[in-house]
Amino acid sequence: MTAADQNSAALFAALGDTTRLQLVARLCASGPASITRLTAGSGVTRQAVTKHLHVMELTGLVRSTRHGRESLWELEQRRLEDARRYLDVISKQWDAALLRLQAFVEQPENDQADQA
Repeated sequence: MTAADQNSAALFAALGDTTRLQLVARLCASGPASITRLTAGSGVTRQAVTKHLHVMELTGLVRSTRHGRESLWELEQRRLEDARRYLDVISKQWDAALLRLQAFVEQPENDQADQA
């Protein structure tokens, strides 16, 4: 596995949690936010939100900046673009595989018998 694959795996692992996906959605919708704002109405404790944000920070998905007494968390759009590009590559590979399968299945019957 290449370093790029490991990096992508860590990113998708970070995105593979419902709470973290909800945090990403909130940050996408509202921009930078404090822990207090991210926790409000979520039913998740501040400690849990902080833990999830730190997991995402390790993958470069979010970053925090200090503003007075609080930290504001914001999404790193570049990492979401990395995820999209990786999924695009996988999608193209699947498209190619499905086209090969379709070509095989649609071969005339005698061509398939010759190959057997």
